[in-house]
Amino acid sequence: MSLPRAKKRLGQHFLTDPRLLGRIADALHATRDDTVIEIGPGRGALTVALLERAGRVIAIELDRELVPILRERWADEPRFTIVEGDVLEQELGTLAGGPYLLAGNVPYNITTPILFHAMRRPRPARAVYLVQREVADRIVAAPGSEDYGALSVNVQALAKAELLFGVPAGAFKPRPSVESAVVRITPRADPVITEAEEEPFRLLVQGAFGLRRKQMRRVVRTIWSLDATAADAVLGKAAVDAEARPEVLSAEDFARLLRAR
Repeated sequence: MSLPRAKKRLGQHFLTDPRLLGRIADALHATRDDTVIEIGPGRGALTVALLERAGRVIAIELDRELVPILRERWADEPRFTIVEGDVLEQELGTLAGGPYLLAGNVPYNITTPILFHAMRRPRPARAVYLVQREVADRIVAAPGSEDYGALSVNVQALAKAELLFGVPAGAFKPRPSVESAVVRITPRADPVITEAEEEPFRLLVQGAFGLRRKQMRRVVRTIWSLDATAADAVLGKAAVDAEARPEVLSAEDFARLLRAR
């Protein structure tokens, strides 16, 4: 069966290097006891490596031309399941039917929505993503660094994020215009926020970084419609410097601020 060409509208760039694919699969630390959900298997190159390590692989593919190819390829493999659809519309925990790991070569155009979707409960025990290098740098960035932003805070409040290794553009077909990297995200045993706080925390952080050049006094006044006195009282209760800017606050700082309102 001939393979369809990569679709630009789906952000398809296929990684074919067996060594790199093996490193990505190894980073997941999957065993025969694990179920792995794969985001966007494409032509199945990473799927091969995952099936060699995991007990079960559930692949979610949006490209309707690739789904029958994948289904036929593993027709005799009971450990493989293909799901046609948009990963953002899937309840991952329900799909897995229990604990699971997550892996995928994530399309650059929807990387952030996928990352947020995967952080919803029940979270994967580990997730390994191949993403644009710029996004990887943002995920792992420390407070005060150039790449630090809302994505950094929201991920780090709930998980440990590691940048594992880079992947050159030349390793893909077709070749993308940017470099890529592999990141591993592991849920924290001690998340900074509770389940009930996750949504208001996300809104606070994204609102603050929408005003990232402003001092926190102005940020709090704008987001919560407070006067200067009330804003200073909230910041004082949270032990956050009123003259600091959002880019220097840690996830813990934002959590205290949320609770101080």
